[in-house]
Amino acid sequence: MRRIIVSVVLVTVASLVSAQVRRGNGIVPESSIERPEDIGVRMHTNYYIYAPDGVMRPAANPGGETPASLGCVYDVVSAPISGCPIATATEVPTGGSGVIVIVDAYDYPSAAADLATFSSEFGLAAPNFSVQYATGTKPGNACSSGWEGEESLDIEWAHAIAPNAQIVLMEAASASNSALYTAVTAANSYIAAHGGKGEVSMSWGGSETSSETGSDHYFTQSDVVYFASAGDSPGVIYPSASVNVVSAGGTQVNRSGGNYTNQTAWSDGGGGTSKYESRPSFQSGVSGVVGTHRGTPDLSFDSSGGSPVAVYNSSCYGGWLQVYGTSVASPSLAGIINNAGTFNASSNAENTEIYNNRTNTSDFTDITSGSCGTHSATTGYDLCTGVGVDKGLFGK
Repeated sequence: MRRIIVSVVLVTVASLVSAQVRRGNGIVPESSIERPEDIGVRMHTNYYIYAPDGVMRPAANPGGETPASLGCVYDVVSAPISGCPIATATEVPTGGSGVIVIVDAYDYPSAAADLATFSSEFGLAAPNFSVQYATGTKPGNACSSGWEGEESLDIEWAHAIAPNAQIVLMEAASASNSALYTAVTAANSYIAAHGGKGEVSMSWGGSETSSETGSDHYFTQSDVVYFASAGDSPGVIYPSASVNVVSAGGTQVNRSGGNYTNQTAWSDGGGGTSKYESRPSFQSGVSGVVGTHRGTPDLSFDSSGGSPVAVYNSSCYGGWLQVYGTSVASPSLAGIINNAGTFNASSNAENTEIYNNRTNTSDFTDITSGSCGTHSATTGYDLCTGVGVDKGLFGK
């Protein structure tokens, strides 16, 4: 099992009735718990709901990091202000084009309305958004599964970073591996039929299995770059481990007196070397770290409970939440790469560009402190934060 169970908290909010688990300063949704019988069969999400006292309280107003504060931190706004304070940073990202497809499970009934509320609250461009059903049939309601929070997070933060991109929520029939891969295939077809260029974000994953390389082909659509969360506990998960994705790791955004100071590796972030995937060509330059196997993550983004982000969900939670986990990283990094506008021909090409530019301090910020499990953030590529975090829209 990849989740540490500390104590059980029963929560009833709107139509959410499932038992949830307390971990640290957060509540772990049912969807983010992997059980032994799930391995190789069913995927889990990678997010937590910030609730330091163990009680989830949806709010009338947003809290946590915002599109403006993190847009400033990652230098994807035109005029970042000193300290990037949450309270006074107001400039939000602009730009983006093509299509970002978010692949998740089950139906999120208020997706369009909630994204519009999020966008309006933070002064983002009006969303170009649609919901698609991977099988052509509307899936069951997500509200009792935990996937509803994942879907809110994913669509809102992809839009936050690339507000002019078309955001598509591709809903799988269930959280099974087969259903989610069916949805990835549908995402590929959608992008091919709508301009042919874009990104696919997958904030879910599962423990590695010896058969995983047989699924790598799902992530090979021409002119599409794939992103997958590296996980919310030490170790490696799939599809983050696939050589055909950009693995999205986690950091903590640190502040002093409200002002941004630096980032450190998120202590609960996933990362390491795959058991089954061989080292890809783009990691030849970091072979001294990864050895002969694929290392994760590639690039990181805010994911810590010490710096949660604002998310709005009306139909299942009834208001604003603060959430965290590498599920924040995957759609946000998809947004950054989309906004950069290069539209590389594959994830391999995207990763090749990232690794080739990893020492360019105008493109990336190296994270050199903090740890995740047995790994530590160090100078250069490491198995907690990859090449580090984004800086601006060049070199990627």
